[in-house]
Amino acid sequence: MLGMGEGEDCPFVFNFDPATFKVGDTVSYRVTGSLEGFPFVGTLLEVHEDYVIISPGESEPDARYRATREDRPVVDASEIAG
Repeated sequence: MLGMGEGEDCPFVFNFDPATFKVGDTVSYRVTGSLEGFPFVGTLLEVHEDYVIISPGESEPDARYRATREDRPVVDASEIAG
């Protein structure tokens, strides 16, 4: 995410290592369906053996998305539309 224009670096520091995920980590996640291909930023609220729970941030303070536990977690679009 370096060199995003105007000489500025990405303001986020991501954890891309699912083996070291912990609550509070910032992750880049993906969404299936019509939002596929767009990068999203979230904070890990829960870390489980095979999935994580992500908060999409201040714009949706009550939202919680279940996602896969991998380098860039995947959220099913139904989690967002639901």
